[in-house]
Amino acid sequence: MHPLWEPSADRVVRARLTAFMRDVGAASGLELAGYDDLYRFSIDRPADFWRHVWSFCSIRGEMGERVVVDLDRMPGAKFFPDARLNFAENVLRRRDDRAAIIFNGEGRRRTLTHAELYLDVGRFADALRQAGIRAGDRVAGYLPNLPETIVAALGAAAIGAVWSSCSPDFGVQGVLDRFGQIEPRILVAADGYFYGGKRHDQGSRLAEIVRALPSVEHTVVVPYADPDASIADAPRSSAWRTWLGNGEMPVVAFEPLPFDHPLYILYSSGTTGVPKCIVHGAGGTLIQHLKEHQLHCDIHPGDRVFYFTTCGWMMWNWLVTALASEATLLLYDGSPFYPDGNVLFDFADDTGMTLFGTSAKFIDAVSKAGLSPIRTHRLETVRTMTSTGSPLAPESFSFVYEHVKRDIHLASISGGTDIVSCFVGGVPIAPVWRGEIQARALGMKVDVFDEAGRSLVAGEKGELVCTMPFPSMPIAFWNDPDRRKYHAAYFEKYPGVWRHGDYVALTEHGGVIIYGRSDAVLNPGGVRIGTAEIYRQVEQIDDILESLVIGQQWERDERIVLFVRLREGATLTPELEDLIRRRIRENTTPRHVPARIVQVSDIPRTKSGKIVELAVRDVVHGRDIQNREALANPEALEQFRGRAELQS
Repeated sequence: MHPLWEPSADRVVRARLTAFMRDVGAASGLELAGYDDLYRFSIDRPADFWRHVWSFCSIRGEMGERVVVDLDRMPGAKFFPDARLNFAENVLRRRDDRAAIIFNGEGRRRTLTHAELYLDVGRFADALRQAGIRAGDRVAGYLPNLPETIVAALGAAAIGAVWSSCSPDFGVQGVLDRFGQIEPRILVAADGYFYGGKRHDQGSRLAEIVRALPSVEHTVVVPYADPDASIADAPRSSAWRTWLGNGEMPVVAFEPLPFDHPLYILYSSGTTGVPKCIVHGAGGTLIQHLKEHQLHCDIHPGDRVFYFTTCGWMMWNWLVTALASEATLLLYDGSPFYPDGNVLFDFADDTGMTLFGTSAKFIDAVSKAGLSPIRTHRLETVRTMTSTGSPLAPESFSFVYEHVKRDIHLASISGGTDIVSCFVGGVPIAPVWRGEIQARALGMKVDVFDEAGRSLVAGEKGELVCTMPFPSMPIAFWNDPDRRKYHAAYFEKYPGVWRHGDYVALTEHGGVIIYGRSDAVLNPGGVRIGTAEIYRQVEQIDDILESLVIGQQWERDERIVLFVRLREGATLTPELEDLIRRRIRENTTPRHVPARIVQVSDIPRTKSGKIVELAVRDVVHGRDIQNREALANPEALEQFRGRAELQS
């Protein structure tokens, strides 16, 4: 085998990671020959490593003497316990007339300069202070991926308020399940949004939400869908520009706060119950993102960074921090296939995009649509493509290099809302191997455990764990005073070790392959099978757009059931079933072959696009689904209930 891509000598020399490695070597007296040496340094000498990250990334604030205390406690370790900083001050370090944000909302475009962003954040922060909002109070956003969303989040951070957001495709109950727990005092919401060429008005839904949230003292309405939108339906409300005011620029007073001061509240998917409210600290979020952006994604000042995300997914939070590396943010809100599958590649060419962030599902959809951007677009500025949300299939790796761009760093990355960052990711100075995430991330002591907690060798599949604390661990769950929920979520199975819930294996190249979520692992006849192993085979078949696989309890064992969504006009014939089973058998093992294959018209997924195997498994077994509001298309679940094909 040969790697799909190797960086040029010039790219290696220019990489931020190379400069960081050089600085660490000079300061420590170590000879660091490559990424593996630097990774070992980062986990063997974590205090030195994180101190170097702070300095190299020029974090603004007082670092203090101590880098980490109680490193042997997990949870319980504290990073930079003496530090004082402000997240917004670090993000707003650039204040000139160059573009800070370039926004595209299905053809509605505008640009905000660094100076304009700084001005609006200052005004928003000043308005919060005048409204009596203090450090620790919650400010919530029910918004599309707009520049105003970033202004509001940074305005809250400037005074130490805590930001939390949901995208506007959440229904009323989905919003209440989240914001009802954290009791925001200020709500920022848009009058509507656009998706697939259609306008979706939010006025009546917003009014219903506000009436059901007694903690909300004031609602700020962003007129996006209709510039002349009435705000009469939202009680105690102001229009966005009225709230900001038009007076002189206020002095932006950034509150210096402890490293672990709460910055964001994010939410678990909520597909098995009311979502957990995960509180993330300002310092841990900042330093972790700076490390990932500059060292793993090679973001330089002046780069133009894009991630296709809503503000209900953690990748929105990840994207915002790129401003701290003096990059321009490229925001897109709407359908990635409106008017067709070229829209994001058009955006890349039009804006000089340097980092193209997306999901494995989008790459697969572009492939299924028969598109070949390498022939239709220049993409000359795009240096890096990142993919997350689900495992990137080996065939999708090949597709990117054959049909998107040959000289590109394809970084499959993986982490999650729980850590608002990544456990594993890209290395811009190392080869890309087909089907493999390149490496364990710096400072993240990742291992693979078996059921008994024993460390596994390369090639053996098991649980992804992290055996050493890191700065972006959640500081708490909301309304969890005894930390019982927090402990149960990550540390119950392996005490003192973070269990992330991914079923993975290390590779001979030092990389990682993810085979699916460990709670969705199939277990026919006692053999553990990752769902991604089956998806990889099935979704290469032309007539299959996407699939979902579960284990069904059957005759004191478990059998594999595969659901497939087909192209328009296609049907699940005996010949297609035979092809599916043959392909799986020939490329995996007979154990992987599904006992039943069932055609469905839709696959249920979360708001961030992840398929929900557990919810489908519950429906098939006749169990209630506790929180349908967490799903983008909850109606899709009904076609899995009581299927005759699964009764024999």
